[in-house]
Amino acid sequence: MGGELELRAAMCEVGRRLWQRGLIGAGEGNLSCRLSPRQLLCTPSGVSKGHLRPADLAVIDLQGRPVGDSPAPSSEIKLHLRCYQKRPDCQAVVHAHPPVATAFTLAGEDVPDNVLPESGYVLGSVATVPFGYPGTDEVPDRLEPYLEDHKTFLLSHHGAVVLGKDLHDAYNRMETLERVAVVLMNARIMGGARPMPEEAFDRLLQESLSGRLD
Repeated sequence: MGGELELRAAMCEVGRRLWQRGLIGAGEGNLSCRLSPRQLLCTPSGVSKGHLRPADLAVIDLQGRPVGDSPAPSSEIKLHLRCYQKRPDCQAVVHAHPPVATAFTLAGEDVPDNVLPESGYVLGSVATVPFGYPGTDEVPDRLEPYLEDHKTFLLSHHGAVVLGKDLHDAYNRMETLERVAVVLMNARIMGGARPMPEEAFDRLLQESLSGRLD
């Protein structure tokens, strides 16, 4: 997992990347990672993730309570906590609002996993989760049925969540999700996206680990 100083630096770096790539804006999005078996490091509420400093970050326990004089965590921390509870292999969670990928949920479209190798391999099968009111238990409750078999999730009319073996792994998955969505959108403008050859997709499934993070 790395030491606390290293993890704080990584979280600030990932927050800047998300902001620079337009995957979040203003005070949107939230990040977390395991700090110890009983504590998480996470972004605070209402702060631009593009301008985070290591000292800004919050340390919470596994019930979401700030440790010591840490700032309050994001209101979406319930979503993160559920991911860690149900996925012991998960070391980091990133929630962002990638514009094109989120637009797929508004249009009632899924992101298929049989059109690009990186879609099937990096993202695994992308689950589209029914809408839950942000900041409430509805969001993790809607997500939970999909957690065991997926690592990439579109939250209907809300954004996206990805799991990672570390913060950089989670960030790469979020960036790939948006890039795949942009390619799909462009393909549809040109007449539609055709799937990969079936034998190639079958081989990809055999080589990938789908919802696993190792």
